[in-house]
Amino acid sequence: MKIIIVGAGIGGLAAALSLHEAGLRDITVYERSAAIRGLGVGINLLPHALRELTELGVAETIAALGVEPRTLAYFNRFGQEVWSEPRGIAAGYRWPQLSVHRGRLQLALRDLADARLAEPIRLGHRLTDVVANEDGSETARFATDAGPVDDTADVIIGADGIHSALRALRYPAEGAPPWSGLTLWRGVTRIPAFLDGRTMIMAGDAEQKFVAYPLSSSADDGRMLVNFIAERRVGGSGDADWNRAVDPAPIADLFRDWRFDWLDVPGAIAAAEEILEYPMVDRDALPRWTFGRTTLLGDAAHAMYPNGSNGGSQAILDARTLAFHLSTADTIDEGLASYEDARRPAMTSLLAGTRATGPERVMQLAYERAPQGFSDIDQVIPEVERAKIAADYKAAAGFLPSILNERPSLTPSR
Repeated sequence: MKIIIVGAGIGGLAAALSLHEAGLRDITVYERSAAIRGLGVGINLLPHALRELTELGVAETIAALGVEPRTLAYFNRFGQEVWSEPRGIAAGYRWPQLSVHRGRLQLALRDLADARLAEPIRLGHRLTDVVANEDGSETARFATDAGPVDDTADVIIGADGIHSALRALRYPAEGAPPWSGLTLWRGVTRIPAFLDGRTMIMAGDAEQKFVAYPLSSSADDGRMLVNFIAERRVGGSGDADWNRAVDPAPIADLFRDWRFDWLDVPGAIAAAEEILEYPMVDRDALPRWTFGRTTLLGDAAHAMYPNGSNGGSQAILDARTLAFHLSTADTIDEGLASYEDARRPAMTSLLAGTRATGPERVMQLAYERAPQGFSDIDQVIPEVERAKIAADYKAAAGFLPSILNERPSLTPSR
């Protein structure tokens, strides 16, 4: 079986490694960019993703790049705790959670793919069309600086992100990703360790929010590298350039009153060497991912808001699920259908959940019920209600400890 993967991001590279591990070795990865530069800031890999990386035999390599958060805590915009829960091994999982720089993760996956795949990643190839052939195969057509390139395969996987060319070919009237009305500013900063030095925090509500988590342990001076996302609802159309570098000072000023006993939010923003601006967008759920012998994966299939820190993890789950079904089904078509049946309904539900703010709903409820703060959170949101919000999201995202720990492996039997 010959397989083409369009896109060398987290999902595409994870797919290549998963297919190879499943015994499907005729794989070619095409990437639009002329070089894989490892762009981005922080990303969280949740325990269900770490399970898959462990079973792929790459978790040790990836774990060396980041840190394991012990706790996830939600606060209001006054720094008062709304909800806190253990994460990773401390929460009863057999696998940890990992916070890592997205660029370092992508480069590590690239290096692993380069070492394992027979074909090198083909850079500078922009997908322009896919044509179905009479024998069931598909021909991908690419534009390159040297001219057009065609390649024919039994399966073509679109793992080319939120602006997927393959998705656009299948849904030409869809248009640009819909904007939420929120703008995100992402950056990495070096600041004094906060709380226990291993806590991921989210503070605020649906109008304004700040997220931060360590990307390194504390150094001798007590400071650590921290990824942050500052978010605020703003006017405009959401047509801002992606990855546009902006001056930290005006963003810090938006959070000027957010100085908590345990974290100086404007100070953390102001200390960033660079801040990149993004519109907060996602994609509507699709009625179908697979057309003939082509299918979608990761953000190309189900780009979602970052509520829940789950996008990269779900792309890895897509990759492993697709590889499992393609390698175990009696036919290619059955394998593609089983993959879509396993993943698309779950992602449709998860997309709806992230649009409803996912597990961060506890912060919004605190804002709605106690906009000026509170003296006792249990009087605002009872503990049983907060716990249910957290558990419901884990169930929707597929990482309740009791389910994940006992779920059958996605490693095909040899």
